[in-house]
Amino acid sequence: MDLEAVRVAFDLRMRRDAPPEGPGSVVERVGDVVRQTGPDADSWNGVVWSGLDAAGADAAIAGEVRHFTALHREFEWKLYAHDRPADLAERLVAAGFTPGPPETLMVAEVRQLPTGVRLPEGVELRPVTDAAGVALMTRAHEAAFGEDGSRIHHQVLTRLADDPDSMVAMVAMAGDEPVCAARMEFHPGTGFASLWGGGTAPAWRGRGIYRALVAHRTGIAAARGVRLLQVDASDDSRPILQRLGFSALTTTTPHVYRVRDEQG
Repeated sequence: MDLEAVRVAFDLRMRRDAPPEGPGSVVERVGDVVRQTGPDADSWNGVVWSGLDAAGADAAIAGEVRHFTALHREFEWKLYAHDRPADLAERLVAAGFTPGPPETLMVAEVRQLPTGVRLPEGVELRPVTDAAGVALMTRAHEAAFGEDGSRIHHQVLTRLADDPDSMVAMVAMAGDEPVCAARMEFHPGTGFASLWGGGTAPAWRGRGIYRALVAHRTGIAAARGVRLLQVDASDDSRPILQRLGFSALTTTTPHVYRVRDEQG
């Protein structure tokens, strides 16, 4: 796999010509910035691509702050290591953005990945197709990451209701307890599908559940003719994905802007 060619294709198809994140989302190019505005505050809102230079970067950043502030929306500037200008991260921080932990953009050809699913004894996979399944998925997310899962709950429930063919989701159950959950989103016409989630409850880590969920989704991607899988990998998942056959393209760091209220 020519990694540089894949990175260029990713920048073009998944960023500059980005498909909407979900139903009701609007993707638009404003100057040298491509942003997505979701239908509500619980949807993903943010900048997915920019082609800026030093002369115009600060004005472009200010324009996006104005746009989302007018909507009273928290939003993310999804910054990649190769984005320009070279000091774009510093400019975002100066404008009031807060950087999150960096992740590694990883890709793999579907045909090169394993599809055999091996789960530990007592664990089974269930498809998430309704509100009850989304509730289990949210519980698994909260157990794995120790954070509120209401936004994920809203996004997955909306996607299932409005565009179910664009996503598959599943939860790993140990008896009645959800211990891991993951989803895959399809982007027709791009050649890519995206893997999300996969965080495992602490007591169940190291037993192969994450690998099983990757393999399960790979099989579905192969059946649907997807060529490439993409993951924004955390430090925990990156070595597992490397062993499975994924390669690193670059890093991506979320920079989040939270709208201040009028009282400061």
